[in-house]
Formats: sequence, structure tokens, C-alpha cells
Amino acid sequence: MDTEENSRGKLYICPTPIGNLGDITERTLNTLRSADIIAAEDTRNTLRLLNHFAIKSHLTSYHEYNRYDKAAELIKQLLEGKNVACVTDAGTPGISDPGEVLVAECIASGIEVVSLPGATAFVTALTVSGLPTGRFVFEGFLPKDKKEKQRILDDLREETRTIILYEAPHRLKETLATLEGALGADRRIALCRELTKIHEEILRFTIKEAEAHYADKDPKGEYVLVIEGRSADELIREKRRVYDEISVREHFERYISTGMDKKEAMKAVAEDRGVTKRDIYRELL
Repeated sequence: MDTEENSRGKLYICPTPIGNLGDITERTLNTLRSADIIAAEDTRNTLRLLNHFAIKSHLTSYHEYNRYDKAAELIKQLLEGKNVACVTDAGTPGISDPGEVLVAECIASGIEVVSLPGATAFVTALTVSGLPTGRFVFEGFLPKDKKEKQRILDDLREETRTIILYEAPHRLKETLATLEGALGADRRIALCRELTKIHEEILRFTIKEAEAHYADKDPKGEYVLVIEGRSADELIREKRRVYDEISVREHFERYISTGMDKKEAMKAVAEDRGVTKRDIYRELL
């Protein structure tokens, strides 16, 4: 069994530059040179990269439309002992691209997966956004399906972490309008365009200001949108406003009706309203 596993190839996840070719790592270059096969999202884009660094490894296409059938072919070659390097057009494979399918199939087949560190657009954007970086949620591209998009927007409306999205230039205006409707006009946003490239631009606005900025101009280049999360204090205040419509006695009785004892019910009411248990006790008296 050990001999069989040792004879298998490995899948290498190889990040490529998101713009500036100088950002590729020496380890990635060595891996691409030594790989038996390079599975690329767009072979034309990858060929330009390989030619720049004089890399002659065998190139094959692996993209959104062949991700399952081609994954099966690559698994077969990996099991025969060939090493495969997976690359995307720009950045780290598996992040908003079909690389995640190949990784999952390799793991299911007992093939070792090695991920190399390197460029990722959303991390680069987050660090220059000026928005909180300690906690964030990455959503990639919003779905085109209206119901699925609405479901995600409903979740994001209550999200207190910094939100990161990808967007294409031809959809940017529509997405900004959608975000204003879902999150509000005054939410802060950083629009990070053409990161690491010659025309890199970081625009920091409110969502409404961003819409005004693009009202009479066409967006150009690929965008990463970094959006301020909702204020946790505001969210708490909004939830507590619901209880302003009922009396403390009615609030208390609702908990009692569920089988909760008086002590626990008073504690729950106090937490809901943001006051002390003693305050609730006095009100009930």
C-alpha cells in the first residue's frame, strides 16, 4: 500500500501574479518547471506567463466548463505518478474558480495536494482598504440567479464583518445599485481596481458616492469591492427596538409561557432589552 501511495503524483496549487509578474515566487517557478502537466484555466494567458519565464512544461486546459470531466483525466494521470500544477488566470487556484473541484477530487482519490503561498486579490485589496481586517467574509462574485443573489444579500445585510466581493467592470454599476438597496447608501466601500498593475487604483467612498463617481463614466478593469460591515451596536439597537412595542410584563410572560422559570425569564428579558435583571424585577413589581 505504501509503495502504491508513493508512486502517485502530487497536485500543486500554484498562485500566479494578479498583475505584476515580479510577484511570482521562486518556489512556484520551480514547481511549474518540474511539473509533468500544468492545468490552466486559460492556456493562452498561462502560455504568456510560461514564455516570459522560459518554462516548457506540458500545458492542458482546465476550466469552468470541463472541470468534472477533465478532473477525472487528471486524477488518472496523477494516479499513474505524474505531478500536476494547477494555475488560474491570476491569483490562487480554488478561489472563485474551478480549482476547488480538482482539489476535492484529488483528496477523495487519496492524492496529496500541496498548496503554495502567493498572490490573492482579495487579501491584497483588504489590506489597502482602510476597513477593519481582523474579521472578514469573502463572497467572491454575487450569483447571477436572482433568488440566490437575494438570499446572499439578506445574509450580508446583517453581517458585521468586513465584506469582500469580486466584480467585473460591465456589472459594477448594477452591483453598486444593488448594494445600496441591500446595505444602505452610507456604508463605506473601497473599490480596488487593477491591483498590482500599471493602472492600479484604490477608491474609498460610501456606496452612494461610488455610484455618483461612475454615473458618467464606464468602469474599466477587474474590481475587488471591500465593504464595511454593519455596526454591531446598531444591529443590537435595532433588535432591541422590537421590544419597545411590548411591555416588560408581556415580554416576561412570553418567556414564562415557554416553560422558563421566573428567574431565567427575567434574565432573558434583561438581555433582550440591554438592562440589568434588577431593572426588570423593579418594573415587574
